[in-house]
Amino acid sequence: MTESTEHPLSGLWKPTQLQALHYGPSSVQKHLLSHLPSNSSKAFIITGSSLVASTSLITQVESLLGPQHHAGTFANIKQHAPVAQLDQATDAVLNDSNIDTLISIGGGSPVDSAKAISYRHHDKQGRFLHHITIPTTLSAAECTLIAGYTSESGNKVGLAHPQLIPQVIIYDSTFAKETPQPLWLSTGIRSLDHAVELMYYPTASEVPTKQLCLTALAQLFEYLPKCKKEPSNEDYITRLQLASFSSLYGLGLNTKGSLGLSHALGYALGAPYGIPHGTTSCLTLASVVRLKAEKLEDAEQLARILPFIGLARSGDDKEDAIRVGDAIDGLLKELGLDTSLKDHNVGEDQIPTITKLATGSNNGELFDRVSALVRSKL
Repeated sequence: MTESTEHPLSGLWKPTQLQALHYGPSSVQKHLLSHLPSNSSKAFIITGSSLVASTSLITQVESLLGPQHHAGTFANIKQHAPVAQLDQATDAVLNDSNIDTLISIGGGSPVDSAKAISYRHHDKQGRFLHHITIPTTLSAAECTLIAGYTSESGNKVGLAHPQLIPQVIIYDSTFAKETPQPLWLSTGIRSLDHAVELMYYPTASEVPTKQLCLTALAQLFEYLPKCKKEPSNEDYITRLQLASFSSLYGLGLNTKGSLGLSHALGYALGAPYGIPHGTTSCLTLASVVRLKAEKLEDAEQLARILPFIGLARSGDDKEDAIRVGDAIDGLLKELGLDTSLKDHNVGEDQIPTITKLATGSNNGELFDRVSALVRSKL
């Protein structure tokens, strides 16, 4: 992979296979059928039980597809995409050779599950499936080539391929406004996490990646508080959906490992302890930013964020980067999302395990500093 540099300014951006992005109220009703690969396409829906139990959204999509296009629905994807349910959904798809399209509806787990099913379908039958996604959270899982799921042992497993990025994204505020507010807002912090950590990601290009991230940060800081006050405002919902897209899609295909330390900690805390990834970002991001401020080249990139969140730069990059971390803490408090590990039944005895999972080491300066960071979140 080609790394980006600031001095001199250089880098590479490689686009994905995304063909279309629709946004706005009733976008599903208006545009879904036009993005099926053919008039005879059969689509299989991947979603979670909560959308079926508490909304009519899945029924609406099934009715829209009709018997001509609806091949079936798997509605039991759980948080962090456990492999048992993923296996069941995969078998259902593999047993019908007429299926050429997956439609994922929901948060990161259904989206990642659909990507993993497509990967497995390619392994078994030699072709990836067309993927249309209708996200209902701000996790931005629809923007990456990685599919994550949880193994039987409780660890996160990742699959990656350029053809796992969905061909079509439909951001429909009519669907998203059904999402419970705590989940909606916390996944907004997950998008914030993407945008912040891409600022110092080694292969992130200046254009479009970092410019999109800066725009996303401005929008997230502005519209998350507004959406908390007016949760049914569909303009606010749509702006946040587009900010979520901007927070991660710009990375494209020039990727090199996990996004950063906050994400690594999120994986260490998420599946093993049953903490949603939006919440893990609430726990880790601000503290990681302050730790990253100690490294001059990272501080230089983090300091760029200040004017986009309404604060003036002082000229001291380290101090300004620390202020970014403080601003994130302030946003969490404003949204009512400040939390601790003890709130999630994670005790001090787990610090070495979490730190090892996040850093890949048992000792050293980074291990010690991350251990201290985790301890500060108890």
